Amino acid sequence: MQIPGFNAIIEQSIVNYWNLNALTDYKGSTLQYHDVARKIEKLHILFESSGVVKGDKIALCGRNSSQWAVAFLATLTYGAIAVPILHEFTPEQVYHIVNHSDTKLLFVGDVIANEIDPTKMPALEGIIFNPDYSLVVSRSDKLTYAREHLNEMFGKKYPKFFRKEHVHYYREESPDELAMINYTSGTTGFSKGVMIPYRALWSNYDFAVSVIGDAVKTGSKVISILPMAHMYAMSFEFIFEFLHGCHIHYLSRLPSPSIIAQAYTDIKPSIVISVPLVIEKIIRKKVFPKIQNHKMKLLLGMPFINKKINQKICEQVVQAFGGEFYEVIIGGAAFNQEIETFLRQISFPYTVGYGTTECAPIICYSDWKTFVPGSCGRPVIHMEVRIDSPDPENVPGEIMARGLNVMLGYYKNEEATRETIDKDGWYHTGDLGTMDAQGNVFIKGRSKNMLLGSSGQNIYPEEIEDKLNSMPLVSESVVVQEGDKLIGLVFPDNDEAQNMGLNSEDLQGVMAQNRKDLNTLIPTYCHLAEIRLVDEEFEKTPKKSIKRYKYTN
Repeated sequence: MQIPGFNAIIEQSIVNYWNLNALTDYKGSTLQYHDVARKIEKLHILFESSGVVKGDKIALCGRNSSQWAVAFLATLTYGAIAVPILHEFTPEQVYHIVNHSDTKLLFVGDVIANEIDPTKMPALEGIIFNPDYSLVVSRSDKLTYAREHLNEMFGKKYPKFFRKEHVHYYREESPDELAMINYTSGTTGFSKGVMIPYRALWSNYDFAVSVIGDAVKTGSKVISILPMAHMYAMSFEFIFEFLHGCHIHYLSRLPSPSIIAQAYTDIKPSIVISVPLVIEKIIRKKVFPKIQNHKMKLLLGMPFINKKINQKICEQVVQAFGGEFYEVIIGGAAFNQEIETFLRQISFPYTVGYGTTECAPIICYSDWKTFVPGSCGRPVIHMEVRIDSPDPENVPGEIMARGLNVMLGYYKNEEATRETIDKDGWYHTGDLGTMDAQGNVFIKGRSKNMLLGSSGQNIYPEEIEDKLNSMPLVSESVVVQEGDKLIGLVFPDNDEAQNMGLNSEDLQGVMAQNRKDLNTLIPTYCHLAEIRLVDEEFEKTPKKSIKRYKYTN
């Protein structure tokens, strides 16, 4: 099939929606599409004047903001390769990603700017401060000169006005050209830089147009809550909406449930893209207190009133999310059973999708009207899915996907690429599932070790264990998930403890300190809630790796 140029679509959208609102920092300033175009042009001049060439890597690390969005668009439309970095990563993880990806320029937000040490990223030519594009660090005279004279250079290039006809962007040479590298994790030895081609960005955008393009109209308002460095948010809270002429509102500070709830009320988005945690917290705080009283429970127990009451409750829940959305799309993590049952009971318009970073991200989805509860939808356009099982309807097997959304591979990691994409182009997700006769996919578990944080973050237990195992009196460990908490199971070095004359109470004290120290070294969403001592060594395979499945629920 003929795949359109992705940057050409960005260019066309900016021209088409020139005078519409594009990006707003919640309770802050708004950029219209022509403002975005002007800022992109200035960054292009900065890139060109400082020696950035097509194919160079430009990283972005900071909380969501309109300036982050502009820097990302400027990177792609210049022909450089974007490297989005989760702002929750520790400085060490940021150094590793910047160095591993051969990044030339790094855009940083206000928090990360104060946390990082530029000397740990020796190959970087410059660090640019996201809020105003000023230079935090410059190791190049050309970059320093370009930034100091940027307005002057822009004025010379466009002496009268910057107009629609001046918008001309880099056209990728093929759909398989590399557009961005998205790291699933940041630590040496575990990091995988997912190489996402232009075709995958276009295919995810085309999917979104096909399923919600009519419901979400040009000029519609949407809220971006999830971190844009996460592919789920990148594709469905930013790229689709921007190319569709929507007005995106960024909750630029760390959004608490009360701020998010207020933003829904103020902005009234036309679509709600979320992870389960946000939905669950708003329902528990805003809805359950109103319906979990004695009178309401009595009424809900009466069949002839039940339907009307549920309808009223559904209206309240809809209002909690602004009241004007087509549906709530939930992805990124497992949904709480109590909340899902409740939403189903009141006929709330929600659906659950399925994807991975490696598919940029979408694999399965169904509209809320056809969504089968408990499933994660059906294979989306441009993708095919199969279950590696002799009886896919009844016996879980690995979920495998093939199509335009699939990555090129892992950056500088051919071995991991070969293990993940087979010779026929099937991407092995590492997730177990079944598929019914209608094509609905039901996730049954994860065959990979990766855990999912409550906000959809990828958590790699080996990384945490790696650090935990190097702490005092830890012989070996396994990190497991219990509900939304991470627990470290530790087999202690009993011989060493005995030599030091420590009793079991002392050992507990050492582990409590280990937990505190460990949590300072890893992102918040990886923090251990508890360290639990075990009496015997963990069971191992002949290859001496721990039989992890024996210790997980």
